[in-house]
Amino acid sequence: MVQKGDGSLEAFKARLPLGEIVARHVRLTRRGRELVGLCPFHEEKTPSFTVVEDKGFYHCFGCGAHGTAVDFVMNLEGVGFSEAISRLAEMTGIPPPERSARAEPSPDPGLLEAHAAALRFFRRCLEGTEGTGARAYLEKRGIRPETVRLFELGYAPQGRDALKRALIARGFSEELLLEAGLLARREESGESFDRFRHRLIFPIQDARGRVVGFGGRALGEARAKYLNSPETPLFHKGRLLFNLHRAAPVARRQGELFVVEGYTDVLALAQLGALQAVAPLGTALTPDQLRLLWRVADEPVLCFDGDAAGRRAAWRAALRALPLLSPGKSLQFALLPAGEDPDSLARARGAAALDTLRQGLLPLVDLLWRSELEAGPPTTPERRAALGRRIRGLLREIADPEVRNLYAEEWYARLRALNPSRGERRAGRPVAAGRVLDRQRLETEMRAFERELQIRLLLPVLETPALLVEQEEAFAAIELSDADCERLRQEILCWYADARSLDAADLRNHLSGHGFDGLIEEMVAGDPRPRIAASADEDLLADWRAVLARLVRLAAQRREARMIDETLRSREAEQMSARLAGLDRLLNPTPEDDPNRGEGNPPPPRR
Repeated sequence: MVQKGDGSLEAFKARLPLGEIVARHVRLTRRGRELVGLCPFHEEKTPSFTVVEDKGFYHCFGCGAHGTAVDFVMNLEGVGFSEAISRLAEMTGIPPPERSARAEPSPDPGLLEAHAAALRFFRRCLEGTEGTGARAYLEKRGIRPETVRLFELGYAPQGRDALKRALIARGFSEELLLEAGLLARREESGESFDRFRHRLIFPIQDARGRVVGFGGRALGEARAKYLNSPETPLFHKGRLLFNLHRAAPVARRQGELFVVEGYTDVLALAQLGALQAVAPLGTALTPDQLRLLWRVADEPVLCFDGDAAGRRAAWRAALRALPLLSPGKSLQFALLPAGEDPDSLARARGAAALDTLRQGLLPLVDLLWRSELEAGPPTTPERRAALGRRIRGLLREIADPEVRNLYAEEWYARLRALNPSRGERRAGRPVAAGRVLDRQRLETEMRAFERELQIRLLLPVLETPALLVEQEEAFAAIELSDADCERLRQEILCWYADARSLDAADLRNHLSGHGFDGLIEEMVAGDPRPRIAASADEDLLADWRAVLARLVRLAAQRREARMIDETLRSREAEQMSARLAGLDRLLNPTPEDDPNRGEGNPPPPRR
């Protein structure tokens, strides 16, 4: 958590020289109070990228990219928030924000050194006599030697402690190797042993290209075909993507990013010249991974196997993306022929496999619609009504109001087209009028849904005020759209600032003394969800954090919209002023304005 005062995050961001930071990557030209240049996030020939230094944000009028200096580094370099803060501090010499004692400590630098040493060991083993079987497997799979070198593949030998002995001989402690996830320990005996044994090794790097973990493919009998490093201070499976550090620069240049399911799929596409491919680490895409993808490409292409499992995976990815959608940021889907994946397709068709991936891409809006139609063909009024209900449920998941409204227009138009009894007019009303009513109904539903989110945020705090300890800054920064909920949030913060202990009864007494009893009773009565008690399990706590994160995003989107509107109004005012000045010179020319007048020519008479 960032502390308040001069060392706060806001103070750090306010001191950042946005123009200088952007100028490291973009050639800027001053135009009035703004700096303009070619946008680094999309290809363009006419500058539409604007830096507004006095207000601390950039905006591209071509692709919609917008944000602060922190956002610029995160999006351009594909790093996370904490990493962007560190990079900016190094770049500018400005001390980074102070963090409280509750903040997660930095990982031991020795962990990175241990992973680098392990990678060298695995590579030597692949090249040596013990790697003969692994090299034969690679050849059988069509993975060429240059690809092996590019991706720094290795081999973990069969011995129980070959890596352990090698790294301890290099000076690494057993405890450090355990913390790094390179070793595991038996519970019965306490003996440690190599986690990866008789496996082809895929090193996993962070956005800066540093090895932070490994994936291992079994080459013999094993309970798990693929095995990844465990969660460590460096390795967080849901926040990493295989090959991202190589793919990101290529994807930004080409405006194309493939997301495949496995490591060998990435290698197969790389051998076709498409290095712009990444893969999650054996699990479904997480929200953090989706954000990483959108920092690199506006519409990543998700490539799924063409079987039923692949379609289910596509559906899950689509649902997970809905709450995170924003203008310009979406997904496309390449559904492959049945029984094929990118690896098998590349081996069977060669370079033509890329054409297969690029043809017939389904936008997210179409994939969801098609999936809902397949779930229940709308052949009767009842089934069409059920489809409408499912569509409204999907719309409620879209947090961004602009994107949500456009999805609603698209889907409601398709719903109307499914009804054969409706012509151009519906019950005597033009279709356009029906769209207005649909939008008004949707906006009413979304206001109710957003208030429900705000209630789901506030009620758990009344039960467990200690929730604020880890999320105080985010809870204090948001601005709730419902006036009653916003008053309650502010009063909770007032109590929290002076509270000597985080006691739920004390908080309720404080709020009761300020007249909130009626509001709280109304909120409790209208909330159908279980509330978090002091002994809540992790699922409920995770739900509360997710609600807070969604409301933070909504608030940030409203602030950005206001900033963009203000900038546009300022531009319009400047342009109008310039036009009026030009008109005044045309009506009342001075000697400098009239090229036809010489020194001996008197001015024309005024009429």
